[in-house]
Amino acid sequence: MKQVIKKGVLAASTSALVLTAMTALAGTASSATKAKIKSAHTSSTSRAKPPATASAQQVVPRQAVPAATISHKTEEVGVIGHPYRAQTVSVSSAMLQRAVPGTNPLKVLSELPGVMFQSSDPQGLDTWASQIMMHGFAQQEIGMTLDGIPLGEMTYRNYNGTNPIQAISSENVASMDVSRSAGAETVAASNNLGGSIEYISSDPKDKIGGQINQMFGSNSTYHTFIRFDSGKLNESGTKFYVSYMRNDRQLWKGYGDQFMQQVNAKFVQPIGERSRISAFFDWSDLHQVLYQDYSFEMLDKIGPHQSFYYNGQLSGYETAYKAALATRGLPGGSYPSYMAGLSDKSDAAYYNSATNNVDLLGGLKADLQMTDHLKWTTTVYGHNQQNQTTWVTPYFSSPNGSPMSDLVKEPEIRRFGILSAAHYNIAHNELGLGVWYENNHYSSPMNVYSEPTLNNGVLSSPLVYDLNHFSNPFARIFNQDYNTNTFTAFVNDTFHPVRNLDLHFGFKSVLNTTRVGNGYLNQSYYGNPGPITSGVGLTVAKPFLPHIGIAYRFLPGHEIFVDISENVHVYPQSGYKLSTSPFSVLQSAYDSTHVRPETAWTYAIGYRFNNRMVSANVYAYRTNFNNRLQQVTSGSSINPISAVENVGGVTMNGVDAGLTIRPIRGLELYNSISYNHAVYDQNLTLQGITYRIKGQQVVNYPRLMYKSRLSYTWHNATAWIDGSYMSARNFSYMGDTKVPGYWLANLGADYRLGNMGNYIHGAGFIQNVVFSFTVVNLTNTTYISTMGQNGNPMGLSTGAYDYQSFQIAAPRQYFGSVRAEF
Repeated sequence: MKQVIKKGVLAASTSALVLTAMTALAGTASSATKAKIKSAHTSSTSRAKPPATASAQQVVPRQAVPAATISHKTEEVGVIGHPYRAQTVSVSSAMLQRAVPGTNPLKVLSELPGVMFQSSDPQGLDTWASQIMMHGFAQQEIGMTLDGIPLGEMTYRNYNGTNPIQAISSENVASMDVSRSAGAETVAASNNLGGSIEYISSDPKDKIGGQINQMFGSNSTYHTFIRFDSGKLNESGTKFYVSYMRNDRQLWKGYGDQFMQQVNAKFVQPIGERSRISAFFDWSDLHQVLYQDYSFEMLDKIGPHQSFYYNGQLSGYETAYKAALATRGLPGGSYPSYMAGLSDKSDAAYYNSATNNVDLLGGLKADLQMTDHLKWTTTVYGHNQQNQTTWVTPYFSSPNGSPMSDLVKEPEIRRFGILSAAHYNIAHNELGLGVWYENNHYSSPMNVYSEPTLNNGVLSSPLVYDLNHFSNPFARIFNQDYNTNTFTAFVNDTFHPVRNLDLHFGFKSVLNTTRVGNGYLNQSYYGNPGPITSGVGLTVAKPFLPHIGIAYRFLPGHEIFVDISENVHVYPQSGYKLSTSPFSVLQSAYDSTHVRPETAWTYAIGYRFNNRMVSANVYAYRTNFNNRLQQVTSGSSINPISAVENVGGVTMNGVDAGLTIRPIRGLELYNSISYNHAVYDQNLTLQGITYRIKGQQVVNYPRLMYKSRLSYTWHNATAWIDGSYMSARNFSYMGDTKVPGYWLANLGADYRLGNMGNYIHGAGFIQNVVFSFTVVNLTNTTYISTMGQNGNPMGLSTGAYDYQSFQIAAPRQYFGSVRAEF
C-alpha cells in the first residue's frame, strides 16, 4: 500500500489536597467538556517529574544557588559576556529531564505562567499541530535561537530556519532562557515581538562515558537516545560528544506513524583557562503522517476520532477515490455513510497528508577572553532544509483520469550567517556591542503528482512510493524564490551604581531586505486570478529599537525589576494564501496595498522572592501591538481573492503570579495563575462589511490559565500530580464562536537506583539509573488543542461553524522509561 513516510538510512528498530481536588475536578470536567464542545459553539501537557528541591517557578536568589529548575538571571559587576536579562526565566536541564523522554522542550515551558503549548500528540512533536503562545503572541512572533544561532520563525514550512526539535535532541538541551517580554536586543531574531526562547546545548563531559534512554508508550511509541562522551582527550582539554536519537509512534487515531531520527555532535577545544572554540552539528530526518483538521460540525456529528481515509490497505484508497468522484460530481462517487449528516463531506477527510523534512545545521563558535575586562564571541553557521509537505486533493484531477492528485509543497532553505559580539567591563559598567548578518535563499515550489486510477478494484499503478516518488510532477502549481539579507546591530550598557542595583539601556537596529522572483501561479488550478507577486522587494529599516531595564535587590531574596522595550517583526514569506506575507498575494493586490511592519512596545514590572521554604513571583505587563497584518481571503478555494491588510492594533494587559511552598523536606506545592486581557483596538471593514472585533479577546489564546503541581520525594522515589485549567478561547475574531475551557491532569513517579554496583557485582560502570512512569491526560479529557492552523474566521456570518481549523488532543497515554549513564 501507499507508504507516504520513508524512514532514513540510519533508522533502526528500536500539588494531598490538590491530588484529590484536581483529579475530581478534572474528572468532572472531562464529561462536561465533551458536552460543551458538542453543543456550545459560542462558548496536554505532559508534566515533568520534579526534583526534590526545585519548583517549576522557583527563583534562584543571589545569596545561594540551589539545584533549581528555574532561575531568574541577575548580574554581578565584573561578569563578562552575560547579557542583562532581569525579565528572563532560565529553565535548566533538570526540569527538561522530568518530562517524558523525547518530549518537545517547548511543551515543558507550558508549566510557566503565561505560556500555552498545544499539540495533537502527547509528546508535542507534530510540526503541523504544535502551537506555543506567550502573553497573546503567537509562535511566529517569538524569537528562537540555539547557542545564539537563529532558528527563524517557528512555523510549518519555516522559511528562514527550522523547528527547534529538528535542531537539537531534547536530551542535549542544557537550559532554555525564556523572555516573556519583547525579546532582548542581543537575540539574533527578526520576529521577537512577544519574547524569545534561547536554547543552550550541553557541553561534552570531562570524563569518558555515555548515556542511554529508552522509552516505551501508548500507541507503540518508542524513543531511544544514545550518547557517547569522549572525555578530555589531552592536557588541553579537547573533548566531544556524538548522539543518536530515534522516536517512532503510531497515530492515536487513524493509520500511519510519526517518525524522527537525529544526530547531534559537539566539539570543544579549550584555549588556555578562559577561552575556547566549539562546534555543533545537527542532522535531522523527520517523517510524519498528520492528523485530520476539524470543524465544529465534524466534532458534533461524527465525533473526535475522524481521520484520513488512508489505512494502509486498498480499501482506504478506494474510499477516498469514491469520495473524490462524488466531490467532482462524477459517476460512481459516494461518501462513507457516517458522513451523511455533514454539510461539507468533501473536506471531512482526504486520502492522506504528510510531512518530510531533512535538516543539516552547523555552527563554529569562538569564545575568547581577550583581557580581564574584554570578551569577544563570534559564531559562523550554515543551514540547509529540504521539505516536502503533501496532501491528496479531490479538487484537482490527475491527467490519467484519477479524480485525485498529490499536491506537494517542496520548499528549500539555504542560509548562512555570522554573529559577533564584544563585552567590556569598566568601573561599574558592563558594555556590549554586537552584529548579526544572515543571507537566506528560500524557494517555495508546489508541484502536483498523479494518483493511480482504480477500475473494478484494480490499480493502474502501485501505491508504494518513497521520497524518490517526488521526481516527476505533471504540473507546477506555484513558485516563488526569495533572497533575504538581514543585518542587526546592538549597543548596550548595564550600569551598577551600587552592587544590588542594575540600570540597563540598549538598543537594536534592524535592516532587512527581501527580493522575490520567479513567481508562477497555475491558472488552470487557481482559476485565472492573475499573476502572483514577482520581481518586487521590500525593506524593513528600524534604526532604533530601545530596551530599558532596572533591577533592584533590596533585601535578601527580594528583587523588583522594570523592563521597557520595543521590537519589530519583519515581513514573513510563504506560498500563496499561506500566511500574512505581503508577497503571498496576487500582483494586483500587492500593487494596491501599503503595509508596514508589525511593531510592539512592552512595559513590564515584576517582583520575586525566594528562600528555602517559599518562592513567589508577580509579573505585570502592558503591550501595544501595532500594524497587525492579516490575510483577508474571499471567494472559492479554486478562485480566491486574497490580500494582506493592516488591520490595526492589539492592546494587551496582563499579570502572572506564582507561589511555591516547601513546608517539609521533599514536599513541594506549586500554584500559578495568569490573566491576559488582549483585545483588538479597532473594528475591521472589508469589502463594505464591518466586522465588530473591537474589544474582543485575541483568537486562540485564553484569558485565564491556572497551573498546579504537588510532588513528594522520599529517599530515592518521587511521585507527582499536576493539574491545569485553561479558560475558553475565541475561535472567531468577533468572539461569537469559542472553544470551551477545560481541566487537565497528569500523574507520574520515578525511582533512582543510582550506581548498579550497589546491586550487581561488577556493574559499577552503570550509574544514575532512573526508572520513570507517566500518565498523560489522566482523566481522559476530550478537548480541543491546537487552533487556527488554517486561519480563523471573522464570525458566524462567515461560516465559522464549518471552518476546519482546529485539532483534537490525544486521549490518556501511558509512558515508561529507563535512563542510565556509563
